[in-house]
Amino acid sequence: MHGLTPILSTVTASFLASFVEVVEAFTIVLAVGLTRSWRPALTGAALALAVLAALVLAFGPLLALVPITVLQFVVGVLLILFGMRWLRKAILRSVGVIALHDEEQAFSKETAALQQQANDRRADYLAAVASFKAVLLEGVEVVFIVIAVGAAHGQTLYASLGALAAFVLVMIIGLVVHRPLARVPENSLKFVVGLMLTSFGVFWTGEGLGAEWPGADLALLAIFAIIAAASFAIVRWLRGAYPATAEGIAR
Repeated sequence: MHGLTPILSTVTASFLASFVEVVEAFTIVLAVGLTRSWRPALTGAALALAVLAALVLAFGPLLALVPITVLQFVVGVLLILFGMRWLRKAILRSVGVIALHDEEQAFSKETAALQQQANDRRADYLAAVASFKAVLLEGVEVVFIVIAVGAAHGQTLYASLGALAAFVLVMIIGLVVHRPLARVPENSLKFVVGLMLTSFGVFWTGEGLGAEWPGADLALLAIFAIIAAASFAIVRWLRGAYPATAEGIAR
């Protein structure tokens, strides 16, 4: 049972984080495909995926050369920083301090930009570049998460499967509905992912420093619960501090 805990946590964190990033990238690729044509949209996306695959193939094996305790500590600290960034934005968005990400708005903005370039002789090239940039930028975060959550315990394969499942699911849904996935509760997903990445980070930083967690891998659940409780307390406090903003978002 204990052995399943880190595997399930790794797959879940990788899947949810990748799902959010793939949704954002798909919105831009869809805008390119529907506004210009699918050829530059898919060409740009394919080139970006090739670059991302090269990054994984290049950096993945190098991690095996790093001592496990050093790797756990470094990856743990990076995950804490990365997870706290997601968590901070999700908390501020949940209380209305910063605006929620809107896929419909992002789609409309990209569509308008592409339409302005319609008479440019480089229109197909610019469309492919837009698709490439979207997939590459969002994909770099996915690659980091896959390598980070999988490397410390030798579970890169499971993390990769979680990311692949998210990619396939978004592609299937997106191609069927041919619309931005605006109903995806993106901020809620980012909140959960932020909690998971921060929890992984705390756990692996401790292991890198030689700490022996009570309950071994099950300590991840306790760490997650503590960070979640603290985060929800912060949300409640901020809603009290910014009541007008929170009410505006609720409407």
